[in-house]
Amino acid sequence: MPRKIPAAGDNIPARRKILIADDNIANVELLEAYLADFDYDIATAADGAETLSKTDAFLPDLILLDIMMPKFSGFEVCEKLKGNPKTKNIMILMVTALNELGDVDRAVKAGCDDYLSKPVNRHELIKRVGILLKLRSVEDELDRLRRYIDEMERD
Repeated sequence: MPRKIPAAGDNIPARRKILIADDNIANVELLEAYLADFDYDIATAADGAETLSKTDAFLPDLILLDIMMPKFSGFEVCEKLKGNPKTKNIMILMVTALNELGDVDRAVKAGCDDYLSKPVNRHELIKRVGILLKLRSVEDELDRLRRYIDEMERD
């Protein structure tokens, strides 16, 4: 008897989770306010070490990551997360006042998925967050289908 292909929504959370990592409380509050009209679960972290621990506990779909933070920079956090099999698929949007070409290159090399300069434009943030969360959904669906195919090949 053939197996039923799991529904596209199986094992995909209804509400997406976003972690805002910035050591400046005003920036955190601004980003939270910009995203308040959307159905996201939001957590915050104030430094690089807290970002890593909150990521393990919260498992966000997207991290809005400042670069200039205490304990670990956003570059270091991004490299650690993208190097960990458990967290490598989390989307990372660097949100930073650093906007030199070298900073963008370093963010890309660290593994970030997108880059947004401060001051943040509300509409641009919302659009990029939406795109990255859609991309995450597509990647989740692709992983689900790969698991299904692998299971079928084992049978």
